[in-house]
Amino acid sequence: MSGYVGRAVLDLFIPRLCVVCGRSLSLREEHICLDCLADLPRTYYSKMPRNKMADRFNELIQRDAEVPEPYSYATALFYYRASTGYRDITKGLKYKGDIASGRFFSRMLAEEIAGSSLYSDVDTVVPVPLHWTRRWSRGYNQAEVIGETIAIRLGASLRLDILERHRRTKTQTKMTIERKEANVSDAFRLKKRADLSGCRHILLIDDVFTTGATVNSCRKVLRGIADSEMRISVATLACVGD
Repeated sequence: MSGYVGRAVLDLFIPRLCVVCGRSLSLREEHICLDCLADLPRTYYSKMPRNKMADRFNELIQRDAEVPEPYSYATALFYYRASTGYRDITKGLKYKGDIASGRFFSRMLAEEIAGSSLYSDVDTVVPVPLHWTRRWSRGYNQAEVIGETIAIRLGASLRLDILERHRRTKTQTKMTIERKEANVSDAFRLKKRADLSGCRHILLIDDVFTTGATVNSCRKVLRGIADSEMRISVATLACVGD
């Protein structure tokens, strides 16, 4: 009870607002109001071995793969729609330092993944890295925020010692598919002494899945040291699509 009283007092001076619609939150609401939460355009991809996001990612893999690879699963918490306030969930985490909100929605995604048999053997979580200059200016990597939350829930290892972005890339928001692929081509590489021995299922983490160019570029680098039987799947907070 005392916690609610303290929150009520704080809300008088620093109102907590819904990240989607901007309405003041009630004492029992966190980061998003109940109305917006009820309308959250969820994908429910976590329990679908094949879905539009996974199909797009696997098309890229089949185009580039020199040898057959295990089918990659792919999931996202919700559909990214630029015309709605739901876009502010990922934008708040990526550009406004809203880490608390990012962790809140990451826990929702983590619960979905943990409840799916498709990801039951995930033992390694690898966030898409930022270039060191962008991480320094931002103070954090949004993919790490998401990845840490998911790794804790799954009991998997969060590996920040595998990938690095050695070339700073341009913002891809308004790029064509071809330009996005060129933008991230060879942008990632393995860190020194990177080792994936014993890993069975890697989960690559990013904030938003659009064309799949970024995570596919990371996948290709991981394949350099990954066993051919190892599955590399993808999870993001949002996915551009329906």
